[in-house]
Amino acid sequence: MHIRRPRPRSLAGQLFAMQVVLVAAVVAGCAVFAYLTDRDQAEETARRQTVATATAVADSPSVVATALTAAARTATTGTAGSGRTADGAPGAYNGVARTSAALQPYAERVRRDSGVDFVVIMAPNGTRWTHPEPQQIGRTYIGHTDEALRGRTFSETHEGVLGLSVRTVTPVRDGGRIVALVSAGITIDRISAQVRQQLTALLGMAGAALLLGGAGTYVVNARLRRHTHGMNAAELSRLHDYHEATLHALREGLLMLDGQRRIALINDGARELLGLGPGAVGRGPAELGLPPGLTGALLADEARVDELHMTVDRVLVVSTQPVVGGERRGTVVTLRDHTELQSLTGELDSERGFTQALRAQAHEAANRLHTVVSLIELDRADEAVRFATAELELAQALTDRVVSAVGEPVLAALLLGKAAQANESGVELVLTEDSRIDDGVLPPWLPPRDLVTILGNLIDNAVEAASTAPDPPDGEAEPGPRTSASTSARSRVTVSARADGDELVLCVGDSGPGVRSADVDAVFERGWSTRGPGRGLGLALVRQAAHRGRGTVEIARGPDGGARFTVRLPLRAGEPTRSGG
Repeated sequence: MHIRRPRPRSLAGQLFAMQVVLVAAVVAGCAVFAYLTDRDQAEETARRQTVATATAVADSPSVVATALTAAARTATTGTAGSGRTADGAPGAYNGVARTSAALQPYAERVRRDSGVDFVVIMAPNGTRWTHPEPQQIGRTYIGHTDEALRGRTFSETHEGVLGLSVRTVTPVRDGGRIVALVSAGITIDRISAQVRQQLTALLGMAGAALLLGGAGTYVVNARLRRHTHGMNAAELSRLHDYHEATLHALREGLLMLDGQRRIALINDGARELLGLGPGAVGRGPAELGLPPGLTGALLADEARVDELHMTVDRVLVVSTQPVVGGERRGTVVTLRDHTELQSLTGELDSERGFTQALRAQAHEAANRLHTVVSLIELDRADEAVRFATAELELAQALTDRVVSAVGEPVLAALLLGKAAQANESGVELVLTEDSRIDDGVLPPWLPPRDLVTILGNLIDNAVEAASTAPDPPDGEAEPGPRTSASTSARSRVTVSARADGDELVLCVGDSGPGVRSADVDAVFERGWSTRGPGRGLGLALVRQAAHRGRGTVEIARGPDGGARFTVRLPLRAGEPTRSGG
């Protein structure tokens, strides 16, 4: 039997329950504290009230006079205020009754006006002359009077006829003699009744505070529930773990910008592709030193799909998607490394060009072979031999010149292929006399693929630029690499490749129109081209490959009037290239 376990309460529900309990505990604690404080304050107020009432009665002239009369009567009759003579017989008058008759109305009036529960005026020996309950008159006061008999006013909480009360006892003086005592008090029951009234109001306020706090907590947690999609703490923790694992597992770059266009999240792949350090979070794309085009794509309001952008040493495919939920909340950016693919694409384009050149050469060779056959059929064997020998010497000279100057097989094959391509475009490719690269000279950090990217793209651009120049007046020059001194063709590309001390120097010049001085800084930017849209990637790849090899790229005007690009790459680790023409 399958028992379905209840789903744990959502995080918002747990927080709501916890906050309600917390608010209730705080309100209850405040209520208890206020109750105890109010009770203490009520008792203190009662004490001050009884002190004021007792001292006011003790200072009353009528009370002092009546007390003196009672004291004189006591001295004359020998009674102690009990109404009997010294020998035990009934006195001619009852001293207590007379004194009570004089003081009781006054004491009751004062009690009602002052709000106390009792005002007792008594003889120094404690015999009551006044009391709210008349049957208690003449009886002994219940409480302490020692301090008052010594002339001091004091307060105490004591059990009496009316119950537990807060009372004050003070002496009645005639000069320096104590002739009576006054006690005024308020019962604890009355104080408690006042506190209970205050407590009722306090509980009402506490209940209102609890309801208001609960309502506010509910509103806050309802919003939290919407933002957390009702998930509980375990689900959120698991989602965070998956989130972190996914970010670190992705080889592609992923970064998120917040509503202020600052980086809120970035994974390891994006840090590597953009070359960013650990302090990238919280900064804007404009503060990271990225190329302007890439920065603009990251900050764009609209979505971008598979745009090609270049950093210093990488080709990136960038896609962006704004996050919108009533307002712009940020942007999600994905980055894919296109560097190797772009390099392979360049190599494929070169191979395609080689294929087309070979096809053209095969067609041209067939034409020449037909010519040789025709000469033989016309019994002109000597002319056929001279024609075939000249073509063979020309082809062999092409191969011998390149192979003898460039020992690196990849570069040699590239130059032979580019020479054939240039010939098909009507451009002569010239390899200078000082070109020399022995096999094994290239260090490990200069892969042949990067050299193919650099030299191949420079030659392609040079051939395209030279092909726009007017044809030489003497007709087409003979195809194949030649020395600079052996040709006078105007449409040509001059290539120099040599190991110069501790650096590899690659120079490519052309006889084209050159580069305007205003465009020198822009030619290496992706998209810059004089051939229309969809071009302008080759020189950017050249600079990127040179940067990977810790080298430099320079542009100047060449001796043939066109542009001359010079790439310098170090052949030893840790040695920067020097600038030069």
